[in-house]
Amino acid sequence: MIEDNSQATGADSRGQVPASVSVFFPCYNEQDNVARVVEQALAVLKKLNADFEVIIVDDGSSDATGRIADEISQSDGRIKVVHHPTNLGYGAALQSGFKAATKEFVFYTDGDGQFDINEMPPLLPLMAQYDIVSCYRLNRRDPFIRKVNGWCWTKLVCLLFGMKIRDIDCAFKLYKREIFDNIELTSAGALIDTEILARAIRRDYRITQRGVHHHPRTAGAQTGANLRVICRAFKELFKLRSKIRSEK
Repeated sequence: MIEDNSQATGADSRGQVPASVSVFFPCYNEQDNVARVVEQALAVLKKLNADFEVIIVDDGSSDATGRIADEISQSDGRIKVVHHPTNLGYGAALQSGFKAATKEFVFYTDGDGQFDINEMPPLLPLMAQYDIVSCYRLNRRDPFIRKVNGWCWTKLVCLLFGMKIRDIDCAFKLYKREIFDNIELTSAGALIDTEILARAIRRDYRITQRGVHHHPRTAGAQTGANLRVICRAFKELFKLRSKIRSEK
């Protein structure tokens, strides 16, 4: 079941906040962003007075991201780092984050700082009714061609998998961690969000959608629009559709 609610998240959290949450950041060459996003996450999570952990997934970065992440983790026992020896892809980074998460709820957002984690707490009370909160970007702050590509991709995957998701690849999602004990993920690249939501829908998990604000990247470089990544995603898309449709 998917509920579409156009209400944007606010800065406050209403209702009872779950007491156990993992927050992770997939990072590839984010040396100028990783310390800032983790610091912001810690500030938000401490205010919740919740049982939490922060996980940094370094996807084989060639810059100082891994070293900085290790230094950050030494300052707080609630911070963990997962290292990939080489760059394995966005999907592999998300899979590592989900596997490393130990709390009841798991939230992820990218390590590039284009989202404000202060918009995460209002999502938590929704988990009393839903299994997944899949957010969508309000006033997406990306180049025009990237926004067009994103819109077309979302429409295509929703058509192929019979979903009604407004922004399939928005990197601001909250899940019940138990979901990942019950679904098997195979995507190592950009198809990962499509696979998670398509499999979750087939298992009748409840999904709601909320809008979150999107901010310009202030440091580092985007990698998602890489032609190789796009071609790989299209190749995997139709394989995944056939595989999911053949499963009972």
